[in-house]
Amino acid sequence: MAEAVIFDCDGVLVDSEELSNRVLAQLLSETGLPTTPAEAMAAHMGRSMASVVEAAEAQLGRELPKGWVDTYYARSKEAFARELLPVPGVVDALARIDLPACVASSGPHHKIRFTLGHTGLLERFEGRIFSAAEVPRGKPAPDLFVHAAARMGFDPRTTVVVEDAPPGVAAGVAAGMTVLAFARHASAQELEVEGGRVFTDMAQLPDLIAAA
Repeated sequence: MAEAVIFDCDGVLVDSEELSNRVLAQLLSETGLPTTPAEAMAAHMGRSMASVVEAAEAQLGRELPKGWVDTYYARSKEAFARELLPVPGVVDALARIDLPACVASSGPHHKIRFTLGHTGLLERFEGRIFSAAEVPRGKPAPDLFVHAAARMGFDPRTTVVVEDAPPGVAAGVAAGMTVLAFARHASAQELEVEGGRVFTDMAQLPDLIAAA
């Protein structure tokens, strides 16, 4: 029986995946790696910025320009300020979930706080937000979910993770948790391969957690 919930942020709480990958694709292209938003999403969704930088520099065969990451976050923030909304249905779903909960995201704290604040969700999770910047390895390693559970006092065996990206699903499974996988941008097959229990509508989430 589920006793606690850990939410990913991007693509689960805030509808940021298409916006951030549009920015990422443009910036990678400007740097010498022609990339479409779909390609950026397929390669990098759910992963930490350190992972994105490592992959880009390996492809380029050189370091990214100084300030590249700061430019990405500045452009992303501009896009979020104009267009970011909560994931459809998640506000109503959260209102129906009466369990201890926290957020564990691959993004840095400044990004998580901005996106949750802009969408009106920050107050709901204030003081219970964890970033991959706090652990040695980002998703798909289990470190972030293990860290969040330990800080919150959650038992992994009775903790549900809500994710939308294959690396996040893999991380939750590796942490010994039940993973509910929201198939909106990644395919159901990709998420199932990593061990997720797939759903496609946030209205389903409260019942799925109750049954986990």
